[in-house]
Amino acid sequence: MKKMLLAMFVLAVIVGCSKQSERKLVWSDEFDYQGLPDSTKWTYEEGYERNNELQYYTKARLENARVQDGVLIIDTRKDNFEDHPITSASVTTEGKASWSSGRIEVRAKIPSVLGSWPAIWMLGVNRREVGWPTCGEIDILEHVGYNQDFIHANVHTKTYNHAIGTGKGDKINVEAPYSDFHIYAVEWTQERMDFFFDDQNYFSFENEGTGNAEWPYDKPHYLILNTAFGGAWGGNEGVDESELPIQFLIDYVRVYE
Repeated sequence: MKKMLLAMFVLAVIVGCSKQSERKLVWSDEFDYQGLPDSTKWTYEEGYERNNELQYYTKARLENARVQDGVLIIDTRKDNFEDHPITSASVTTEGKASWSSGRIEVRAKIPSVLGSWPAIWMLGVNRREVGWPTCGEIDILEHVGYNQDFIHANVHTKTYNHAIGTGKGDKINVEAPYSDFHIYAVEWTQERMDFFFDDQNYFSFENEGTGNAEWPYDKPHYLILNTAFGGAWGGNEGVDESELPIQFLIDYVRVYE
């Protein structure tokens, strides 16, 4: 019996490795340079964007977004930059790269203090034309500091979104996920999306075939990496500004066909 179980385990590992090797890498940033994020791949949100959050997103400011020692650092600070008490960064591929299927994989180490809200997520490229949530939203990772041991994945569409109480998503209980780097990923086909924490699939969303209001994911979406502070979810149980600065560290971003 032990030999059989061992053989099954080895076979599973081989199959998993085979699937990984079969994927074609179509876009990546390994952050093997220094300075501002690569401007051929990344742009920025700027200002107070959403959810009554406390941070002001800055554009091309090293203090808030920089590549150093092999990682992208998103730095959330209480520094009163240009009369904005708290600053952070939201770097995106909008206008640079977008995808409508594949595996989007990010290895990152999240911050976790009262008020922190780091995220890895995607929005439809048609957002400015059709608005949210019609454009679609894919939340590969969300974490709120007051609920430290849970990692969340969610989707938002016109039919399914939290604003009308129909949101689709799930969470996974992980002991101290903020203490180390982990892999956050979504595998996206025309039929479904599967969301992963490391190698564990903890949320899936299926295409019901009822149209764009339920499944706007046939259209391209761009990627966003950001840390919010406070706001409608991150600030649900208050904030602790004395914990700032905090850093969201991204080791790599890889997109497979």
